[in-house]
Amino acid sequence: MEITQYLLSAQSADARVRTEAESNLRKFQEQNLPAFLLLLSVELANNEKPVESRRLAGIVLKNLLDVKDSATKKHLAQQWMAIDIAFKSQIKSWLLQTLGSSVPEARRTSAQVLAKVASIDVPQKQWPELIGHLLNNMIQRDSSADLKQSTLETLGYVCEEISHPDLQQDEVNSVLTAVIQGMNLAENSSEVRLAATRALCNALEFAQTNFENETERTYIMKMICETALSKEVEVRQAAFECLASIASMYYSVLGTYMQALFELTSNAVKGDVEPVALQAIEFWSSICEKEIELQKYKTADRNCWDSLPDFVPPHSRFIEKSRISLIPILLEILLMQEENVSQYDNIWNISMAGKKCLELVAQTVGFVIVPLVIPFVVANRVKPDWHCREAAVFALGAIIEGSTIYQDLGVLLKYCELVRELIDDLLFLMNDENNQVKETTAWTLGRIFEFLHSPVGGFSVITSDNLPRVVDILVKSVKDAPNVATKVCRAIYTLAEGYEEAGMHSSFFMPYIPRIIESLLFAASRADLDDLKLTSAAYESLNEVVRCSSSTEAPQIIRELLSVILERLSQTLERQIVSSDGKEKQADLQASLCGVLQVIIEKVSSADDLETRSIMLTQADQMMFLFLNVFSCRSSTVHEEAMLAIGALAHATGSEFGKYLPELYKYLKRGLQNFKDYQACSVTVGVVGDIVRALKYKVVPYCDGIMQILLTNLSSEALDRSVKPPIFSVIGDIALSIDENFQKYVDSAVPMMQRAAELCAQMDSNDDELLEYGSQLKCSIFEAYSGILRGTKKSKIMMPYAQLLYEFIGFVLKEKDRYHVPIGWDILLRKALAAVMDDLADLLGTNSKTLFGDLTARVTYTGACLQSDCDNLK
Repeated sequence: MEITQYLLSAQSADARVRTEAESNLRKFQEQNLPAFLLLLSVELANNEKPVESRRLAGIVLKNLLDVKDSATKKHLAQQWMAIDIAFKSQIKSWLLQTLGSSVPEARRTSAQVLAKVASIDVPQKQWPELIGHLLNNMIQRDSSADLKQSTLETLGYVCEEISHPDLQQDEVNSVLTAVIQGMNLAENSSEVRLAATRALCNALEFAQTNFENETERTYIMKMICETALSKEVEVRQAAFECLASIASMYYSVLGTYMQALFELTSNAVKGDVEPVALQAIEFWSSICEKEIELQKYKTADRNCWDSLPDFVPPHSRFIEKSRISLIPILLEILLMQEENVSQYDNIWNISMAGKKCLELVAQTVGFVIVPLVIPFVVANRVKPDWHCREAAVFALGAIIEGSTIYQDLGVLLKYCELVRELIDDLLFLMNDENNQVKETTAWTLGRIFEFLHSPVGGFSVITSDNLPRVVDILVKSVKDAPNVATKVCRAIYTLAEGYEEAGMHSSFFMPYIPRIIESLLFAASRADLDDLKLTSAAYESLNEVVRCSSSTEAPQIIRELLSVILERLSQTLERQIVSSDGKEKQADLQASLCGVLQVIIEKVSSADDLETRSIMLTQADQMMFLFLNVFSCRSSTVHEEAMLAIGALAHATGSEFGKYLPELYKYLKRGLQNFKDYQACSVTVGVVGDIVRALKYKVVPYCDGIMQILLTNLSSEALDRSVKPPIFSVIGDIALSIDENFQKYVDSAVPMMQRAAELCAQMDSNDDELLEYGSQLKCSIFEAYSGILRGTKKSKIMMPYAQLLYEFIGFVLKEKDRYHVPIGWDILLRKALAAVMDDLADLLGTNSKTLFGDLTARVTYTGACLQSDCDNLK
């Protein structure tokens, strides 16, 4: 088959010609995939063919080897592995030959395709000669600069596609040698050195053994630092990218080089072009992120700092030691803002990078940053140049979070006094002539309220004296430009959040709530602009104001607000919108309104007085009517928010909710079977739990259908794994709610739980993401067991499964390294484990001794739980 013409025709401007060519290519692919791939590789390698056909040949090749969708990617890999080895060898040979092509685009495409092939074959040990062949290109005397460049690009792409265990150490050594030689200034062109430096960046993951060797490490660092001084901008930029990656990967061995690295990066920040300076700043940001991570390990259990596992390096405190020199540099960078660039715009420039780095430095060193930054704030906050005013205000906002972490009350009270003296200046700047100054000031106020306004904690920058002016300025500023008004809404949110559950401390804030609600409702529906971010921010802030409203004033506030929100949601359903953009905006608005209704429902259901609770019962029919109509919208975001509101309504109305289930049930089924939008599926799973807990026995007629779908979901590989732990938890809720009616599901549900328990035992303990998922899965399995044990206790139907559950409990208890439980999951897992041990012993009764036998591990575990700071766990 002459494929060139088809590839050219597939790019024709004539739709008929293009469609016919695409059809012919698809047929050939389906009829004989190996031959099709071989022809594409020959086309790509042939220097006499048109550039256009070669380009498309490379694109088609890549798309037949790799896609983003994991299921399709797996299928493509299986297709490739099924091809006869002779065909594959020919294809690889043509691709390797193309690396020496005279056409740059063909070389680059071939490098990318080779990496995709390597991602499949190298882990399977099906291409052991690849690295050797590529390295041979680098050492042959007659190898052209073009061949060396494309070979280095290939090595870089291959390292990006495969993982550390896929290469032997001697192969890693050879790759690093070739790459470092490619960076040599005296022997190579700038194009080759750029390719080599980028390849090194991708190969660093494999260099752990080399970085443990001081001689090899020092040579690598020397080459990178020399390359960072190259004449070519792109080469310098790539070198600093390497340094930023090394800061993350090999933090523990950087001490020897930090003085040189500080000088190198400082000079780049102060004097180099922006692309290079950005990467130099990224080096320091990477150091900060590493030290913040180490600080989290330390504070997770201060008593165990000296016994941390080997994979946690010592905290070298590079940022703290460098702060006197580093912080002034970052403050100067803040003054390099561009005109008319809002935080709204997400433009990454040197000023934005400096701002981000300053925030990270504050989180790294804590309160010691304050005396280094406050003089800059005071000196610049009233200067005529708007750059100075904006930088001053941002600097204050940037350090607030980090400088308040881990501080005792005395320090926080002094900090509040210090910042309180600046509040009037900040409120004055909310009327600044410059939009960027106002936006940053609103952002900084929001940060101050978030971290220095905690009446419950005994400290706050807000007093009865400055609150009236604060509220007055914020309420007026929601009428400002949308970027400013959005940040103002966030400031209102954090101000109100400080008064949530503050009791008597919130009394002097309550009189302002009606005015604040009025201003937020105005901001959410401003007629002078159409800004989704502002609308969303206004409704989110409204939610927080409702949450913090006192129980005595809540009935009147909620009654009036509920009427407005229901009317607005009803209006969105009546509008006939045709454009896709209009439908998307309508869906976002409906999602926000459903979110407000959810918060109102939750506020009402938590009230003690009957007057407040009666509001919900009188409005429930109208709300459910609107929620069910919202499901006609195709946006998954709206479905999620409506579902969450329905879950809250089920909790609020209890058994009365049963009348809505006949109509709602079809939407629950649809949500549970929505694998494509798995977040919506997960939300629906949670709402099923809310409904089951509210209706108890009334849900029995629907349980056959619900359980069938849940069990099908658990056995499906197509459903995102994150949805499966909540399903196990809901199965426990169902069992607990319908008691002995759950018996008929035990024989199908428990084996699913056992298979999930086996999966937990097989998980890779070196994968942080997998560890977190494993902790979540263990919690949910224990919750499912607890629900079933309690619900079916009378029938003793779980007796045959007691031994397997006991073994799973033993497995979790024997996991050696408790630090491998991700922070945040430790307490949850301990709670679930304690509960299921209790429920199992309750089922066994006097038989507990026979099963539990030696109680040493259990006593040790419960003793550790009793030492916890968590009262619920104890």
